Amino acid sequence: MADLDGTRNQLPLLQHHKEKHFTAGEIVRDIIIGVSDGLTVPFALAAGLSGANASSSIVLTAGIAEVAAGAISMGLGGYLAAKSEADQYKKELRREEEEIVLVPDTEAAEVGDILEQYGIEAHEYGPVVNSLRKNPQAWLHFMMRFELGLEKPEPKRAIQSALTIAISYILGGLVPLIPYMFFPKASEAVLASIALTLVALLVFGYAKGYFTGNKPVMSAVQTALIGAIASAAAYGMAKAIQPRQP
Repeated sequence: MADLDGTRNQLPLLQHHKEKHFTAGEIVRDIIIGVSDGLTVPFALAAGLSGANASSSIVLTAGIAEVAAGAISMGLGGYLAAKSEADQYKKELRREEEEIVLVPDTEAAEVGDILEQYGIEAHEYGPVVNSLRKNPQAWLHFMMRFELGLEKPEPKRAIQSALTIAISYILGGLVPLIPYMFFPKASEAVLASIALTLVALLVFGYAKGYFTGNKPVMSAVQTALIGAIASAAAYGMAKAIQPRQP
C-alpha cells in the first residue's frame, strides 16, 4: 500500500515535469549529409576548374550540372537507405510475430534475459513477463526495441530523407558557385569562393556540433579544414596536370 501511495504522489510531478529532448535526429543527420557534401564537392570542383584556367562561365555551368547530378544521386541514396531500413524492420517484425505465437516460452525467457541485463532479478521481472504475455502487441514492440534495437520507421521516412538530403545538397552546393556569377575571371572568383565557402563551412560546422552534442568550435574548425583540404587538393591537381603553354 505504501508503494502505491508513493507512486500516486509521484504522478503530479511527472505531469508537471516536461523533459526537453532533441527528437529530430534523423532530419538533422540528413541535413548534415546533404550540406556537408554540397559544400565540399562543388567547392573542390570549382577550385579544380579554376586551377585549370577555365572561365567563370564554364566553372558555373559545370558546377550547376554537378549540383543537379549530386542532389539526385544523394537523394536517391537517402531514399534507398531509408527504404531498406523499413523493409528490414517489416521482415524482423514478421519473424518476431511468428516466434511469439510458435515459441512463446522461449520468447518469454528472452524477455527475462533482457531485463536481467538491467539488474532486474527474476522475482522482480516475473510480473512484467506475465503482463507482456497477456498483451501480444506490447510484447512484440518490446522485443523489437530491446532485443533487436529497432525503432518503427516513419511511413514517409524514405521520401522525407530523399528530399531533405537533395535540397540540403543544392543549398550547400550553390554557395561556392555564387562568386562565379559576378566575377568573369575565374582567378578572381575562386578567391571569393574560397572565402565565402570557408565562412559557410565554419557556420555549418558550428551548427552541426551544437545540434549533435559535440564541441561546436572544434566541429567548425574540423569541417572547414576538410573543405579547405579538398579544394586545395583539387586546385593543385588541376595545376599539376594542366598542359604547359609553349
